[in-house]
Amino acid sequence: MTTKTIASSGALSDIATIAFAAVLGLGLIFAAGFSHAGGMHDVAHDSRHATGFPCH
Repeated sequence: MTTKTIASSGALSDIATIAFAAVLGLGLIFAAGFSHAGGMHDVAHDSRHATGFPCH
C-alpha cells in the first residue's frame, strides 16, 4: 500500500506542476496581449540593463 500512495502522490505532483505551468503561460500571454507595446518594451529594456545584460 505504501508504494501505491507514493506513486499516487507523484502523479498528483506532476498534475499540479503542469497546471501551474499552464496557468503561468496563459497569464503571460494574456498580459502581453493586453498591454501597451511601448510599455512592455520599456520594462524589458530596463530589466535587461538592471541585470547587466547589454542590449545595444
